Amino acid sequence: MAIIKKHDFVEIDYTGRIKEDNSIFDTTEEKVAKENSVYDKSAHYEPVVICLGENNMLKALEEQLIGMETGKELVFDIESIDAFGKRDAKLIQLMPMSKFRQHNIQPVPGLQLNIDGVFGIVKTVSSGRCLVDFNHPLAGKDLVYSAKINRIVADDIEKIKSLIKLHLTSKDARVELKDSNAQISLEENIPKDAQEEFKKIVEKLVTAVKSVEFIIKEDKNK
Repeated sequence: MAIIKKHDFVEIDYTGRIKEDNSIFDTTEEKVAKENSVYDKSAHYEPVVICLGENNMLKALEEQLIGMETGKELVFDIESIDAFGKRDAKLIQLMPMSKFRQHNIQPVPGLQLNIDGVFGIVKTVSSGRCLVDFNHPLAGKDLVYSAKINRIVADDIEKIKSLIKLHLTSKDARVELKDSNAQISLEENIPKDAQEEFKKIVEKLVTAVKSVEFIIKEDKNK
């Protein structure tokens, strides 16, 4: 067993529950999802690899994991203020139907939507107006997490691939490490500013990497 430190890359399994009714809202384990009748066949259940201390998960969750031993399961509470915050009445708003027509949305109670980049849930629909709650669905909820760190990730290519999955959401990336240069091959191009930002992240967190190069397949075909 090893003790987890800040900025370690780790592979972790976890399950998050709402404390008041013990219902699961997130899990990496297919068996747990099926046993608790929350299985989603479109979801991909597997351990996640993250760099601790980079706020890739709830900050309060990451803080609990630092100092933990690999292979041991930990169960702990996170109060709402340290999770998704308290509910804010100002984020429950009446909106005109015209706003929904602009986005070709037919609102019904319970509909989850994204308006101008902000997530909301339709609460009620009346003549000409809708009541929409823009609070996070878990706002005001105390949470309970169970988590187990399976291992510390030592392979630099696996570290880079985990960062790609988190920051670039690319499923087809290939990574080669030549000396201290990381070559990342992608099927489709990504904006230059996104490339530059990602390079900074890799060079900061994967200490063996001194430079990052993107190779775009589209470019080879031109």
